[in-house]
Amino acid sequence: MISTGIKGLDGVIMGLRAGDNVVWQIDDIEDYISLVKPFVKQALQEKRKVIYLRFASHKELLKPSKDIKRYELNAYTGFEAFTTKINNIITQEGEGAYYVFDCLSELLSAWATDLMIGNFFMVTCPYLYELKTVTYFSILRNNHSFQSIARIRETTQLLIDVYRCKGISYIHPLKVWNRYSPTMFLPHQRKEDKFIPLTDSVNAVKILSYIREKGAESVKRNLDYWDRLFIEAEELAKNGSSKEQIKNMVKKLCSIMITKNKRIQALAIENFSLEELIEIKSRLIGTGFIGGKTVGMLLSRKVLSRKIPEWGNLTEPHDSFYIGSDIFYSYIVHNRWWKIHMQQKSEEGYFNTANVLKEKMLYGVFPEEVMEHFQQIIEYFGSSPVIIRSSSLLEDDFGNAFAGKYESIFLANQGTPEQRYIQFSEAVKKIYASTMNEDALVYRKQRGLDKLDEQMALLVQRVSGAYHKNYFFPDLSGVGLSYNTYVWNNEIDPEAGMLRLVFGLGTRAVNRVEGDYPRMVPLDDPLRRPYAEKDDLRKYSQHEVDLISIRENEFKTLPFDKLISDKSYKEISRIAVKDYESARLMSERGVAKEYWILTLDNLFRNNLFADSFKRILKTLEESYRYPVEVEFTVNFTKDNAFKINLLQCRPLQTRGLGQKVEIPQSINKKEIIFDSEGYFLGGNISQKISWIVYVDPEKYNKLVLSDKYEIARIVGKLNRTIKNKEELPTLLMGPGRWGTTTPSLGVPVKFAEINNVAVLAEVAFAAGNLMPELSFGTHFFQDLVETDIFYLALFPEKKGVVFNNAWFESSKNLFAKLFPESAKFEDVISVYDVSDRSLKVMSDVLSQKVVCFSGRRAI
Repeated sequence: MISTGIKGLDGVIMGLRAGDNVVWQIDDIEDYISLVKPFVKQALQEKRKVIYLRFASHKELLKPSKDIKRYELNAYTGFEAFTTKINNIITQEGEGAYYVFDCLSELLSAWATDLMIGNFFMVTCPYLYELKTVTYFSILRNNHSFQSIARIRETTQLLIDVYRCKGISYIHPLKVWNRYSPTMFLPHQRKEDKFIPLTDSVNAVKILSYIREKGAESVKRNLDYWDRLFIEAEELAKNGSSKEQIKNMVKKLCSIMITKNKRIQALAIENFSLEELIEIKSRLIGTGFIGGKTVGMLLSRKVLSRKIPEWGNLTEPHDSFYIGSDIFYSYIVHNRWWKIHMQQKSEEGYFNTANVLKEKMLYGVFPEEVMEHFQQIIEYFGSSPVIIRSSSLLEDDFGNAFAGKYESIFLANQGTPEQRYIQFSEAVKKIYASTMNEDALVYRKQRGLDKLDEQMALLVQRVSGAYHKNYFFPDLSGVGLSYNTYVWNNEIDPEAGMLRLVFGLGTRAVNRVEGDYPRMVPLDDPLRRPYAEKDDLRKYSQHEVDLISIRENEFKTLPFDKLISDKSYKEISRIAVKDYESARLMSERGVAKEYWILTLDNLFRNNLFADSFKRILKTLEESYRYPVEVEFTVNFTKDNAFKINLLQCRPLQTRGLGQKVEIPQSINKKEIIFDSEGYFLGGNISQKISWIVYVDPEKYNKLVLSDKYEIARIVGKLNRTIKNKEELPTLLMGPGRWGTTTPSLGVPVKFAEINNVAVLAEVAFAAGNLMPELSFGTHFFQDLVETDIFYLALFPEKKGVVFNNAWFESSKNLFAKLFPESAKFEDVISVYDVSDRSLKVMSDVLSQKVVCFSGRRAI
C-alpha cells in the first residue's frame, strides 16, 4: 500500500496503489494544499521521485526545493503543445514517479472549454497509469460541465469530493477503483489526521444537502465554460453595457474563437462587433477556433461591407457552418489514437508514424454529440451541393498560406439522409487525415511549425452556382491577387493586381490543370494575354469544366464542347467566341456543327468587371496592410448583372522586384546554358549555382509510365541531399510541368520533392507535348514564392531563345556516382557540379530577360 501521508485517509480509501490518478474536487486551493503537503512529505521520506507541474496562476502548491523536481509550463501555447510537453516529461521521468499537478480548472483561461480539459485528462491519465505513477490532480467544484466530470470520473482511479461546512472539513469518495469497504463511499468528517464516516442519516443529509444547494446556486452549472462565456456575451450585448465591457468581451472571444495570430486578431477586433461574434458562434459546431480559411472569408466580407458602400448589392450572401478545431483533437482522443499522435510528433516518427495515423483517421468513429451536429448540418442544406474545406489554425496566415496542402471536398449531397451523412462524415475524415500528408508535414517542418498546434477546423459552405440541366456549377470562379508578381510584360503594372479565371468550379483556377489554360487577367489591361499573338488561341484556352453531376452524385470534369452540344449552358456568348475556322474545316468534312473557344473576352468589353475586382483587392490590401489573395465565384443574374461570392482571403507572400541586376551585354555563347525573355517569376536575381540537375526531355518522353514515376522519386532523393539551399544552390531543369499528376505532361513530383532547389526551370519539348504551363496564381506557384524558389519556363523552339544542349553534352554527369543503384537512368537524369565554374542565373524584370551562364569566362 502507498500512503497519502494521512493515516486516517489511508484507512478510508484503503491506501493508494501504483498507477493511481487521484482527482480532488475542491472549493478552495487551500483544501488541495492540505492534502498535497502530507502526500509529498511521505513520498520524500520514502525516497520517491516527486515532480511538481506548475502552470496555474493560483498560489503555488509546493515551495521550490532541491528534493522536488519542478517544471514550469505554459498552457497558453495550446492544447497540443502543452499536452505534448507533459507527455515528454512523463516519458523522461519513467516508471514509479509521484506527480502533483496544479488545479486543472485554471486551464479554462487558456483553452476556454471543458472539452479540452476532459481530452487532456483522457490522454494523460492512462499514460501515468501505464508507468505505475501516483498523481494528484484537482478541479474546482461547480466549474465544469456534467459531461466533463463524467469523462474524468470514467478515466481516473479515484475521485474524491473535498468541502467545508461551517468551518469543518469533509471528504466524500465518489470513486475508488478496485477497493471497497462498507463506509468507504460515505462523507467523512476530518479531525486532524482522522476521518470519521457520517453513518447517521441526520448528519449525512445535512452535509450533502448543503453541498447540493451550493452547487444549485448556478442554473448554468451543467454548461461548458465555453457556453457560459457566450451567455455572458449575449447578456452584455442586450443590456447596453459599457463600451469598455463590450470591447473586453470582443477581445476575449476573438482570442478563443477567431485566431491566436496577433495581426489577424487585431483586424478581427477592429472589424467584428460583439453581435457578429455571437452570430459566428451560433453557426459553430463544437468549440475552439474557426481556423484560418474561415477567418479570412468572414473578415474580408466584413471589411468590404464597411469600406465599399455598394458591396451589399455586389455580393452573394453565405450561410456557412464552421466545425471548431477542438473537434479534431476530440476525434483523435475518442478513438484512442493520442499515443500514436505523440509518436508522430517525435523526430523519428514525424514522417513514418504519420502514415499509420493517416490510415487510422480515415476509419475512426465520431462521438455521438458530434454525429448529431453533422446530421443537423445535412438537414439544413438538404440536397444542395456543399463543399467541406480545410481551415486549420495555421492556414492562410501571414507567410504561411498552406496553399493546397490540405483537402477540400465537394459533395453533390444527393441521396437519403443516411447516405448523405455517410458521405459528409467520410469527407471530414479525409480532410482530418490530410494533416498527415507528406507535403503538409514537409511544409510545416521547413517553416519551423512542426511543434505548434495545428488543429484542423472546417468550413462547410453551400456550393455557389446554379443548376444547368443535370449539372451544378457557378458561371465563373477564380483567384484574385492584389499584387501581380507574375508580370510577363514590362507594360503591365504589378500594383493593379491580376485574376486567374475559369468557367465552372474553381478547382481549375487553384490547381495546375493538365492540358488546359485558365484565363490570366492583368487588371490594368484585361485583354492582354501571357502568350504572343501568334500563339494558337484554341490551344491556350480552357477546354474542360469542373462541375457537380447531380444525376451521378459526384464531382466531375467534362469537356466544354459537351456542355455546349448538350445545351447544358445557354449563355454561351457571354463566355466564349465562335470558332469559325474549326466550323469551316469540319463543314468541309461533312460535319455541320458550331464550335466555340472559351476566351472570357466579353467580360472585359467594358471596365465594370475588372474595376470591381481591382477595388475589392485594393480595399482588402489596405485593410490587411499586406498584399492579399482571394478565391471567389461569380454568378450572373437574369438582367446580366453579376454577383461575387468571396470564398477566401489570405495574406499573399510576394517577392518584390529586388535590387536592379545588370546582366552583362556580351557573354561568350559557349558559356550560355539558356537565354530567354519573359516567362519567369521571382523578380530581379543574380543567383550563384553550385549544382545543375537536368532531366532530358526527349529521353524522358521515351520512358514507360512506371519509369517516369521512378524519375520523380529519384528527383526527390536528390532534393533531400540538399541540406542547405544557400550552401548548395541548385538549378533543377526538366520537361513540361513539374508537379503534374500526368507523367506524359511532365515529371510527377510532389512539391516536397523539389522544395530545396534555388531555381526551377520547365523546358518545353513540343515533339512530346511536354509544355510548361504558366499557372501563376495556383497553389503550386504560391509554394514557389513562399519557399523562395525562382521559376522560369523555357521554350527552346521560340525565336530569340537560346538553349545550349552542347553545354550538357560536354560536362561530366555525376548521377551514376551519386546513385549507382539507379545508374540505368543516367542518360535521363544528369547531375553537374558547377561550383568551380562561377555559374549564375540572372534576371531583369524591366527588360524581361533571364540568362544562365558561366561567369568564369564571360567577356
